[in-house]
Amino acid sequence: MSTLWDISQTLRAGLPVWPGDTAFESDPHWVLEDGCPVNVGRFRLSTHSGTHADAPLHYDAAGLPIAEVSLEYYIGPCLLIDTVASGALVLPEHIVDQLPERVERVLLRTFAQFPRERWTSDFTAVAAQTIELLAARGARLIGIDSPSLDPQDSKTLDAHRAVRRHRMAILEGLVLDGVPAGAYELIAPPLKLDKLDASPVRALLRSI
Repeated sequence: MSTLWDISQTLRAGLPVWPGDTAFESDPHWVLEDGCPVNVGRFRLSTHSGTHADAPLHYDAAGLPIAEVSLEYYIGPCLLIDTVASGALVLPEHIVDQLPERVERVLLRTFAQFPRERWTSDFTAVAAQTIELLAARGARLIGIDSPSLDPQDSKTLDAHRAVRRHRMAILEGLVLDGVPAGAYELIAPPLKLDKLDASPVRALLRSI
């Protein structure tokens, strides 16, 4: 019997978000009382809240919005690689020995323990050369537990631009604590949000 890992952040009040971005808020709209037969809530959040998929529109004015990105990127075989000791950037030499000749999707663990309660500005990002290596091995998607492929203060977004050149997809903010490195099936489709630059996802890994 296969094992299922939920590698998503919980969307909740107090969820750490990118500095200056929209905080998560929720409240009841209708309440099951006084003749109302149902509870109905409402919420407000950033498209980049928690575990999310970046659309090409996020880093390319002419890029596709998330509703138009093929779901095939987000469902299928993937490889989880442990890069906790890589430092500020995941470089090709940190992963090449763990990378098969061909791979479809790669997830990178950079946190020894995911920071659920605080924003971490000095998170590990990914070098553009690493994206080039993954693309050369056939990767269609890169996922990471940090908030972004690029450093917080980056203005050039070199890793995102490399992803765009190779028409790859991006998952960020994964929670990979306790999941052994190795091969899995990834199931992480984004919401079908019209004209938007990203979407939260419920990301799952299934043992294979």
